[in-house]
Amino acid sequence: MKILILGAGQVGASVAESLVSEKNDVTVVDTSAERLRDLASRFNLRTVTGNAAHPEVLADAGAADTDMLFAVTASDETNLVASKVGHAVFNIPTRIARIRSTWFQSHPQLLESDCFSVSHAICPEQIVTEYIGKLIEFPEALQVAEFAGGKIALVAVRAVEGGPIVRHPLRDLEMRLPTTDVKVAAIYRHDRPMPLAPETVVQAGDEVFFVAAAADIRGVMAEMRQMDRPVGRVIIAGGGNIGLRLARALEDRLNVKVIEASKRRCEFLAGQLGSALVLNGDVSNEDLLGDENVDDTDLFVAVTNDDEANIMSALLAKRMGARRVIALINRRAYGDLMQGGQIDIAISPAQATLGSLLEHVRRGDVVAVHSVRRGRAEALELIAHGDRRTSRVVGRRIREIDLPPGATIVGIIRGGEAIVAEDDGHVIEAEDHVLVFLTQKRMIPKVEKLFEVGVGFF
Repeated sequence: MKILILGAGQVGASVAESLVSEKNDVTVVDTSAERLRDLASRFNLRTVTGNAAHPEVLADAGAADTDMLFAVTASDETNLVASKVGHAVFNIPTRIARIRSTWFQSHPQLLESDCFSVSHAICPEQIVTEYIGKLIEFPEALQVAEFAGGKIALVAVRAVEGGPIVRHPLRDLEMRLPTTDVKVAAIYRHDRPMPLAPETVVQAGDEVFFVAAAADIRGVMAEMRQMDRPVGRVIIAGGGNIGLRLARALEDRLNVKVIEASKRRCEFLAGQLGSALVLNGDVSNEDLLGDENVDDTDLFVAVTNDDEANIMSALLAKRMGARRVIALINRRAYGDLMQGGQIDIAISPAQATLGSLLEHVRRGDVVAVHSVRRGRAEALELIAHGDRRTSRVVGRRIREIDLPPGATIVGIIRGGEAIVAEDDGHVIEAEDHVLVFLTQKRMIPKVEKLFEVGVGFF
């Protein structure tokens, strides 16, 4: 597939890395020659320096025969104009635009073909806000990826010494939870996926991915670790777009404080928020954190625009007694270094957004994509079409399907109802939504091919 990416920032670079690794023909446009040189030195792609909204720049980038356009610059206006030009001048079939302004999101008619011609709009800030929201709902989790409107979820949790299933084989999980349908999708130990079998023993420190119905998530997590009390007090470090969205989402049900360095921004935040308390100050100021009782805080979330400020404030809050800390970290090297240490969860905005973008790239009938483990693994929701004669999956039990290494069918959504594939005896039916977890992203093309319909279906 020929793909044009406009913007070489964190989101654009992450999309480029993922798509190049899957053998797509990728061109990236940005105004910064330095950013483009860095990308070109790391990945097999083409770059064009210039304003992404200019038709001549898009022409130089090969827009005339592009299959898909990702407009993910930092400017809504540039992304919207580029989408319109891509449609009107170059007839690019699919145009995906990053839109940060809530105004455009509340007036979707402006994105339709007779206006800005955006096929799909994504808002990284809203995606990150929802991502953090799920971690507040399930404070013991490392990641929560929902399917079927939240009826079923893929959850990552760190196994902790003292958890009932820790030091026991997976077969004991079924014995301990006889009325709960649960499927362990993967176990990572020292960053490596472990072979899954009934005799596989869960060890303290393992990162366990499981699938269960929403109502059963807490019960399964309780087998892996001691459960925390619900989140009641939250400090948000940073009052930017994400900080504001998060405070709005939480203030009606939790005790929320927002710390922001800019006095003018604080005044704006105070006018936008209701019960949340807005504080003007340095997020890494020890005296300020002490005065605001950080030691009695259930969750400290650092979401400024500066990685170093997020890391330092989160580390300080943890040292001062915050029960759990989350830091927004753009640079992958920083995130890998911090994840699982004193910082409980390091969130990459680009990686959190990646799944929403990849939904439109995946071949076959893909409903949802969730990027996990900072982009190294993936969970897909695909629709099975055809019949036993024309499909490699329909009419077959899971155990009969020739899945590639590292791929596991973990759930089925049928007629709006979620089925956890706790054993491999389930039969895939036509129009089922099938949930597949892949520990190796290079196997994605094989999974996509597996769900293709052969000649004769139509």
